[in-house]
Amino acid sequence: MDPVTVAVRVKPGSSRVRVGGAFAGPYGSALVIAVNPPAVDGRATEAARLALARALQVRPAAVVLRSGAASRDKLFLVDGPAPVLDARLRRLRDGIPE
Repeated sequence: MDPVTVAVRVKPGSSRVRVGGAFAGPYGSALVIAVNPPAVDGRATEAARLALARALQVRPAAVVLRSGAASRDKLFLVDGPAPVLDARLRRLRDGIPE
């Protein structure tokens, strides 16, 4: 089973953690993740990784940063069943029911 690539736009320094919505980023339509930590020392990236795992209902170890460590636009690789992950991503990003 190949990992699913997920494009993400991180909004650090948010008052609350939120996963949902779309952003037209450099990797195409990206899932928006707002996190509390600032973009310092990778803290926002780690918070986004954990929030993505929680939103997709996978264990945190199944979500790995592929690119974008120093950018708001990131690519994560997520291990899991592709049809299930695709449906969850569609629901989160586009508001389409599962």
